[in-house]
Amino acid sequence: MIQFCLSMIVSSTLRSNPMFLDMYNYVHIDEKWFFLTETSERYYFLPEEEEEEEEANPYRSCQSKNFITKIMFMAAVARPRYDEDGIELFSGKIGIFPFVFQGPAKRNSKNRVAGTLETKPILSVTKDVTRSCLIEKVLPAIRSKWLLAHANAPIFIQQDNVRPHLSVNDLEFNEAAKQDGFDIRLCFQPPNSPNMNVLDLGFFRAIQSLQYQRAPLTIDELIEAVEKSFDEMEVHRLNHVFLTLQSCMVEVMKDKGGNNYKIPHMNKEKLE
Repeated sequence: MIQFCLSMIVSSTLRSNPMFLDMYNYVHIDEKWFFLTETSERYYFLPEEEEEEEEANPYRSCQSKNFITKIMFMAAVARPRYDEDGIELFSGKIGIFPFVFQGPAKRNSKNRVAGTLETKPILSVTKDVTRSCLIEKVLPAIRSKWLLAHANAPIFIQQDNVRPHLSVNDLEFNEAAKQDGFDIRLCFQPPNSPNMNVLDLGFFRAIQSLQYQRAPLTIDELIEAVEKSFDEMEVHRLNHVFLTLQSCMVEVMKDKGGNNYKIPHMNKEKLE
């Protein structure tokens, strides 16, 4: 892990005043389950509100707390870019993509008849499913949102080491990644290093807290809630998580490559 952290430092500064690379050409991807609801929620009512009001306290039910509807999403983010005056040029938010498919309803219900197409979650995300998401969704999103002035430099998609993720030599992905003049490559973060990904460091939690505020009742509403929460997340918070990532790399090097440290607290507003 030390080698990985050292690779993120400008080599000419190693012996004097070490400085991290700007990391502008790295796209962090990761997957997370988002649930339709928490196992328990707390609602606050105004004195004039009634507890029975459906809009204030939406009723929901499931077989048990172990069977709460959930969807896995893949998120892709990069470090935001600003001009010399601090004006945002690129939000860094590539996109968040649900693993779902359209399938016919098997039975009649009060909401739809049998055979009606409905959104269903993909519960087993395999390498083929991941490859399809990267090629059909992540790559086009990068091409459409990336600053053209920086499109000629290599862009690295950093992923963790879970089995469904692709090898850096995946032929189908590498062929698709070279289209339209882009040079997009896959890379891995060190194994057993959750703090080396900005999504795990806090961005996912921030999205989830916004998503729960919307109280979705269906799969389609859950997808809409997660996507809106992703879009509404403040850009400066994403930049803050990249600063946290760099501070974690410092701690890893102090710990000689270990994970026995607490995530540092910094006054990030002054470090931007």
